Amino acid sequence: MPDDKASILIQLDVDPQPSVFDAVVAVDARVDHLFRHGDVTPENVQDLVYGALFTRGPSDLHRTALFVGGSDVAKAEAVLEAIKKTFFGAFRVSVLFDANGSNTTAAAAVLAARSSLGGSLEGARAVVLAATGPVGQRVARLLGRQGATVAVGSRDANRSGKLAERLAATTGARYDAFSNADPDDLSRTLESAALIVAAGPEGARLLSAPQWQGLGRLRVVVDLNAVPPSGVEGVEPTDKNVDKGGVRAWGALGVGGLKMKIHKRAVQELFGSNDKVLDAEEVLELGRDLA
Repeated sequence: MPDDKASILIQLDVDPQPSVFDAVVAVDARVDHLFRHGDVTPENVQDLVYGALFTRGPSDLHRTALFVGGSDVAKAEAVLEAIKKTFFGAFRVSVLFDANGSNTTAAAAVLAARSSLGGSLEGARAVVLAATGPVGQRVARLLGRQGATVAVGSRDANRSGKLAERLAATTGARYDAFSNADPDDLSRTLESAALIVAAGPEGARLLSAPQWQGLGRLRVVVDLNAVPPSGVEGVEPTDKNVDKGGVRAWGALGVGGLKMKIHKRAVQELFGSNDKVLDAEEVLELGRDLA
C-alpha cells in the first residue's frame, strides 16, 4: 500500500509567537502541513500531543511529528520532558528539539571544527567560551562525546565548575573549568588549546586578537556570534574555514550554512518512523556527511 498520508509537523513554541524562522525551514523541508502553537507549557502541552496521537492509527503516526522550539531553552526542555511522558505504547510520534537553534547550531559548530581538524576530534584539546549558555553546553557535550578533552568557561567560575562535573558524569569525557573573567586563568587555558569555540551572546566580545593569534597549538577557532562586535576579534561572520595565520577560522554565517542543512534534514528525518527523539547527539549524527 502506498504511503498517501500527508506529513504534518506541529510546531510547539514556548514563546507567545511561534518562530517564523523555524516555520520557514519546515516549509523548505517540504512538510505538507504546519500547525503552529505559541505559549506552550508543560501544563498545557498534553492535550496538544493527544490531538496528534489520536487522529491517526498507529500505522500512520510516522506521518505526524512535533517540533519543540522557542527562545527560552530551559522552558522548552521542560516541555520536551512533558511530551515524552505523554507517549504510551504505540501512541507516540517523533520529536525534534531545537529551541533557540541550540542543537543544530552546536552540531554544525562541532562538525565544522572536526572537518578543519582532519576529520577527528579524538584527543584534541578544546576550549569553549561562554560554555554555560544553551549552545555552549551542547557544544561542550558533543565535543566530549567526539573524544575531545574540553575546558568550559564562564564569567562565574562556580557555574563552569558545576557544568564540568555534570558533563563529565554524562559523557565520561574529561572536562576542566575556568573563568572567562580571570585573564590569567583564561591565558593558561588557551595555551594548550587546539580548538576554541566562542558561544557567547550576541554582540559580546569574548576574545581579543592578541589573546588567540600566535597560540602555538591552536588550529581552529569558531565564533558563533554574528552581531558586531564579533565574539572573537579577527574572525569575520562570513569566515568559512579561512586560514588566519595558520589557524582555520569559522564565523557564525560560515557555520550557519551547515546549520541550515542539518535543520532541514532533521525535519525530514522525523517522518521515517514515529519513535525518534532528535536531541543534540542525534542531530549531529544526521549532519555527519554534510560538513
